[in-house]
Amino acid sequence: MTIKPLSDKVVTRMTQAEETTKSGIILTAAAKEKPSVAEVVAVGPGAYDKNGNLIPMTVKVGDKVLVAKYSGTEVKLDGEDYSIVSLADILAIVE
Repeated sequence: MTIKPLSDKVVTRMTQAEETTKSGIILTAAAKEKPSVAEVVAVGPGAYDKNGNLIPMTVKVGDKVLVAKYSGTEVKLDGEDYSIVSLADILAIVE
């Protein structure tokens, strides 16, 4: 089964949370922050402006993106965790 987003929605898969700090301290599950870097899995066609012109998407499948905290809708499909976010909730492309 696959997820095909509509309008300006983007399906992302969150990257793994850091297990240790840069100084080598191992983090417990309670101390880990929700990761904000995600991989784009699927992209909708884009939204239409009030004149009916299609606004193209600025991200593509495979991009690593920085997502706003607490944004989107979490979905579990075939044992994988995904998040569906609006293009406006994507803050930057990570290069």
